[in-house]
Amino acid sequence: MAISTAISSAAVARAVAIKTQYKKVLPANVTLLPQRLAIVGQGSDNAVYSLTKRRVTSAFEVGSLYGYGSPLHLSALEVLPANGDGVGAIPVTIYPMASAVGAVESISIITPSGTVTKSGAYTVKISATASKQFTVLVGDSVASINAKMATALNAVLSMPMVSSDLGTAVELKAKWSGVSSNGLSVSVEGPSDTGITFAIAQPAGGLINPDVSVPLAQMGDIWDSMVLNCLDPLDIVALTAYQEFGEGRWGALTRRPLVVFTGTNESDVSVASAIPETRKLDRVNAYLVAPGCENLPLQIAAACLSRIIVSANSRPANDYGSLTVPRLTAGTDAQQWDYPTRDLAVTSGCSTTTLRDGVVTLSDVVTFYHPDGEEPPAYRYVVDIVKLQNVIHSTDRIFETREWDGVPLIPDGQASVEPTAKHPHNAVSEVGTMLDGLGSLALISDPSTAKKLTVAQIDPSNPKRLDIVIQVQLSNNANIISIDLNFSFFFG
Repeated sequence: MAISTAISSAAVARAVAIKTQYKKVLPANVTLLPQRLAIVGQGSDNAVYSLTKRRVTSAFEVGSLYGYGSPLHLSALEVLPANGDGVGAIPVTIYPMASAVGAVESISIITPSGTVTKSGAYTVKISATASKQFTVLVGDSVASINAKMATALNAVLSMPMVSSDLGTAVELKAKWSGVSSNGLSVSVEGPSDTGITFAIAQPAGGLINPDVSVPLAQMGDIWDSMVLNCLDPLDIVALTAYQEFGEGRWGALTRRPLVVFTGTNESDVSVASAIPETRKLDRVNAYLVAPGCENLPLQIAAACLSRIIVSANSRPANDYGSLTVPRLTAGTDAQQWDYPTRDLAVTSGCSTTTLRDGVVTLSDVVTFYHPDGEEPPAYRYVVDIVKLQNVIHSTDRIFETREWDGVPLIPDGQASVEPTAKHPHNAVSEVGTMLDGLGSLALISDPSTAKKLTVAQIDPSNPKRLDIVIQVQLSNNANIISIDLNFSFFFG
């Protein structure tokens, strides 16, 4: 029996001591996997930083290390916001990348024209990051408007582009190089009756993304269960590298499966699902889609993932439908997907969102996995992979211990006075207790059948090997609720 530590065991004077502390009570032999988030992305081109992975705790820390307005900083603003509405205490590790050799940043040009007939205030937004306001006053020249606009843009640390006053226009350069910088969008918001108009050449010209396999090689034995990809959704080379790496994490000796999330704001479902449709065996990658959203793809993925990973950590059996993502700037109603479109997206390996009162809301969260002829696809839903992560973790916590490692292994029915000796039926018993626990947490269904199907034996060709087979049925989730509402009239 455990001895209380509320008061020192050496104390002898009369007293009543009560030590209050929180202890999470889980079913016997069940250990839930603590989720961990990895962010793979670039810093600013003008920042000097180590390429060694680093655990971080705030967006400010990320900005000061890797450059404010960089992909790493923009993603950290979503998962580690100053108001605390992010991933909380879930560990976040940065896997930094430098821009590739020869890479080029995207460039945008804003050109004002006209004559100011009425004063007004304007704001420039770059992928939903707003500049300070600047004014156009009667009598202002185009040159003076450009100077004020450039100053207003550069006054915001998290702005993802650097502004330069060209006199006749304002030039914007992305703070990082690569194809992903082309995903930035620029708009000018303000009154339409001042006599001034703004022509915008959207960001373009970014070339060459970095190689994600370099930072991934640092992951090692740490179980980073979810990964945020800060590159653009069309980078097939990166998606392939993630898939190859992630498949290795499913290996029997590694047993650290993960899911990699990439964002997209594509509003055309055929375009959004084009890449998943060609990667039907990919159980590693997942798109998080907010159709028409103003934010960068990496911001979409980061904001959605901050909701997903918190749910997976605290209630791993729950799916993610109806979780709201209010920090995203939603697209128009016309850009959203109706039910048949969302159904097509899911069957093509593409996640979905909806708008509820103008707020982006998670719907189906799926991987690319949807092989022909496999129904239902085993690795389609991310929540099912999270359930498997927890089954693997609980099993690991039983047998990857000194209690089992190297102990005497003897046949069932053989008596022994050695307290550490194990029989095959001991393994079946411990697994059975775990299965009951997993069932009570709704991670699996019908644990009694799973217990009946669990077998263990000493291997007939290697006497130092214990073979165990466990068969579980994952629990279901109420993704579709079908109701027939019948009515009639009262005729008296």
